Amino acid sequence: MKLKDIKALASVQGPARSVAERLSRSCYSVEDMRKLAAKRLPKSIFEYIEGGGEDEVSLRRNRSSFDDWSFLPKWGSVDNLDLSSTLLGGPVSMPVTLSPTGGTRLFHPEGESAVARAALAAGIPYGLAHLSTTTMEDVSAAAPGLRRWFNLEPTSDKGLLQAVLDRVSNAGYEALLVNVDCRAIGHRERDYRNGFTAPPSIKPKTVVEGMLHPAWALGFLANDAIAFPNLDAEIPEGPLASSPDMWRTLLAGSYEPTDWDDIRELRERWNGPIVLKGVVNPNDAALAADMGIDAIQVSNHGGRQLDHMAAPLDVLQDIVDRAAGRMEIIVDGGIRRGSDVVKALALGADACSIGRPYLYGLAAASQAGVAHVLKMFHAEMTRTMMLLGVSTIEELRTEGRELIRHRNEAFARTQPTEPTWALQK
Repeated sequence: MKLKDIKALASVQGPARSVAERLSRSCYSVEDMRKLAAKRLPKSIFEYIEGGGEDEVSLRRNRSSFDDWSFLPKWGSVDNLDLSSTLLGGPVSMPVTLSPTGGTRLFHPEGESAVARAALAAGIPYGLAHLSTTTMEDVSAAAPGLRRWFNLEPTSDKGLLQAVLDRVSNAGYEALLVNVDCRAIGHRERDYRNGFTAPPSIKPKTVVEGMLHPAWALGFLANDAIAFPNLDAEIPEGPLASSPDMWRTLLAGSYEPTDWDDIRELRERWNGPIVLKGVVNPNDAALAADMGIDAIQVSNHGGRQLDHMAAPLDVLQDIVDRAAGRMEIIVDGGIRRGSDVVKALALGADACSIGRPYLYGLAAASQAGVAHVLKMFHAEMTRTMMLLGVSTIEELRTEGRELIRHRNEAFARTQPTEPTWALQK
């Protein structure tokens, strides 16, 4: 090779001019972003994101269930590839939503507002948790054009329910995400081992972790206390304040007996779309469809609640059959790549929802980190669909079952056929 050839191949990059550019040079997958988040956060905070219930069997199965499915690409032209779709009657740039997550400002002081701005820029909905750490009104102000959904727990207190619904509506939230998997809080043993208890306490280990992560500690100390301002109908005034009782709400939980009658009452009181989050039983899916629920989110709460609970992907086809097209189906749990989204859509889902992936992005680089995660999902979906041989989300959902096989399914054997030229002899 001549010197001029070597010079032509030589490439020296200058310093990154933005956080987005730096991430594009160093983070090529959600796993890369996860590793960066692990460096930025104290261990106990990072493992609060990571952990699941008890032995974490459900947590692991959520991920491994996607590995059981293989693609069967078809040959043909792929024209005008388009990821856009509709969900709950509105447009989405790709069939992905951001799931509600509690305690989000623990991971970065800009918290839910940063997530909302990234979701708006990406053109996808964001579900704000009832245990969010930023008021729903402030999130609306941060991203006024965003398709905002609000997450709440069923309640039998009709006065409180109506007051909360009025506040949600006044803040411009178009849909409700209603948890049906939180009768108790899962036994999250990682948190106990890490001292992440209710209420939290400052121990020598906590101080050391803060010293080892000064950027996180400074952000944590310099901003409002971590609090949960969306649990009540009243809009809080002044800086948010923390208390031991508030932390018990997050980490210990409380159970109020509710049933299908309360869901029916909610349906009558709320004029917008309702998504039941946490459905894995096909019978419940059928009941929800009969009741006029607009969508369900097939979810085991990221493996954080009942351990050994079925992975959403494992029950998806049965739920699709029982829903019979009467409502939309969103899937979450274990989704780490755009190819995972493609697999779920091929099996009948209308969309997928992610939680941990965008929290990694938030912890690593605030809004730019979340935006980078969503950019990767969009690129991976585009590449997967191109290689699979489909041009649109509608085509993927229509033909998907012919383009994917489970490891336990027998591959159909086809009889060899003679080429057309041979038949013409």
